[in-house]
Amino acid sequence: MALFKKRTAGKPGEWYYCLEHKKVEEGPECPAKNRFGPYASREEASHAMETARERNLEWETDPRWHETTGKDATPEE
Repeated sequence: MALFKKRTAGKPGEWYYCLEHKKVEEGPECPAKNRFGPYASREEASHAMETARERNLEWETDPRWHETTGKDATPEE
């Protein structure tokens, strides 16, 4: 018998979006590598993919990630 039970991270009352099953789950049902969260409510977790898309778009268009100064910049003449 094992001394320590392997536990999936998370607590009941926390909501997650499972990327493998494509559904909202409460508490530690699936491994952390397969989910987004925790979220405060079921509703918030149900919009996880939309939230991720919005954040990705913000990061892709953030000028701080596309600076033209530094070693990779083309020298100005």
